[in-house]
Amino acid sequence: MVLTNVTRRRRPSIRHYDSFGSRVFDALNIVVLVSLAAITVLPLLYVLAGSFASEAEIDSRPFFLWPEKFVTDAYDYMFATDVFIRAMLTTIGVTLVGTAIQVTLTLTMAYPLAKRHLPGRTLIINLVLFTLVFTGGMIPTYLVVRELSLLDSYWALILPLAINPFYLLIVKAFFQELPEALEEAARIDGCNELAVFWRIVLPLSKPVIATFALFYAVAICNDYMSPLLYINDENKWTLQVLVRQLTAPNSDSENVLNQQGSALFPLQGLKFAVIVLATAPILLVYPFLQKHFAKGVLIGSVKE
Repeated sequence: MVLTNVTRRRRPSIRHYDSFGSRVFDALNIVVLVSLAAITVLPLLYVLAGSFASEAEIDSRPFFLWPEKFVTDAYDYMFATDVFIRAMLTTIGVTLVGTAIQVTLTLTMAYPLAKRHLPGRTLIINLVLFTLVFTGGMIPTYLVVRELSLLDSYWALILPLAINPFYLLIVKAFFQELPEALEEAARIDGCNELAVFWRIVLPLSKPVIATFALFYAVAICNDYMSPLLYINDENKWTLQVLVRQLTAPNSDSENVLNQQGSALFPLQGLKFAVIVLATAPILLVYPFLQKHFAKGVLIGSVKE
């Protein structure tokens, strides 16, 4: 009983700071965070509301978060036009194929580099670091793509950036932190390196796979420069290029959409609708990857 009382007296107490200065600091934090959230969210809400508003309301109201009357003219026209359907399917296809290729190449290159006994490992890592610091630039990359006959090809949007060196080094560090006893036990059971990678390493790597799959998908889906540089065929435009052609100042939107000057052409609402359409895929996918993403972003940040 005496020992229990002594232990209780020696247990450190948690002091609760509730001074005037701490309350002011909390209030300032709340104001700053709410302001930043409003700066981020309000333009998105305005674009979403504008996509469901009429042309007259968009011209008469400079800013609103709720349309007076919901209309779907912009979306009806958008999904009835082959240009939008083709650009959307192109973006989805390039994003899915590109993400699968980039994640596969990153994982399969990072796993052997995580093995310290790999011959030439240091040289390969130094070469990766070199590409992380020094890049060829836009013109040399364009010349390489042209010499490989990838112009006007969807592969030009995927292969030049197939592996991100920064992501590769993070994934390598993650593989190095996995317990070696698991791999040794699998080898004792008769698994070769490919079986160890497929049955042991990949199931333990779901957070890192989900995290960098999301990073790669966002980069491909939002990529504007690559289609602009390498794709000359308008039938192979991605959604980002189409958004630029419609929203750029002094752009001839009617010619972009092969429109013959119809009075039903919802130009302003169409710009808002195509922006919503371009951002919707990532917003829809993110909630399903959020659990793994929250774990993956902390990779290598805490050492036990």
